[in-house]
Amino acid sequence: MILAVDTSLGTAVAVTGTDGRIIAEATSPDPLGHAEVIGDLLARATAGLDAPITHVAAGMGPGPFTGLRIGIAAARAFALGRGIPVVPVPSHFAPALAALDAGTTGPFAIVTDARRREIAVSVFDGADADGIPNPLEPTRLEKHGAPLDVPVIETMVLSAADLARVAGRAIAAGRILADREPLYLRSPDVVQPGAPKRVSG
Repeated sequence: MILAVDTSLGTAVAVTGTDGRIIAEATSPDPLGHAEVIGDLLARATAGLDAPITHVAAGMGPGPFTGLRIGIAAARAFALGRGIPVVPVPSHFAPALAALDAGTTGPFAIVTDARRREIAVSVFDGADADGIPNPLEPTRLEKHGAPLDVPVIETMVLSAADLARVAGRAIAAGRILADREPLYLRSPDVVQPGAPKRVSG
């Protein structure tokens, strides 16, 4: 079974079989309260399982700095405690897979809120030979309302089950879809302070 955790929008946790069948799912739409709910959602999603979890899929963004780190840290801690691998997956691949399953054809853009009147945009076109959504270009930031030259799918809630399905296909194909570092499209708001100014007497 695959446990998936994503905190790029709200907080989403799911467990699926290797065939993509949803076994358990727990979510919170709150885009700010990740730390408060992640433990409870993990406990709910993993309670009473009749088979072991073999992999943990971590949504790697795009998303806000703090929110992403909470979900990725939770996924890594769960995997470390059980001695199982973490599978990093770009978060936009999950709604892209759902769109393809719904019959979307041709190039299309997955769009999520990036705050500060900006959106995160990932453009896909179909799936590759492994059934994984095919990105046409790197994810980028755009201003809210900026015209896009492909159909747009606005995503308000991300499905961890779809993230797990993408991870399952990557595992089966022996592929790595993302780096271990989260996909931040801008620098964090909090930065390391500089050296204190010298004050002359």
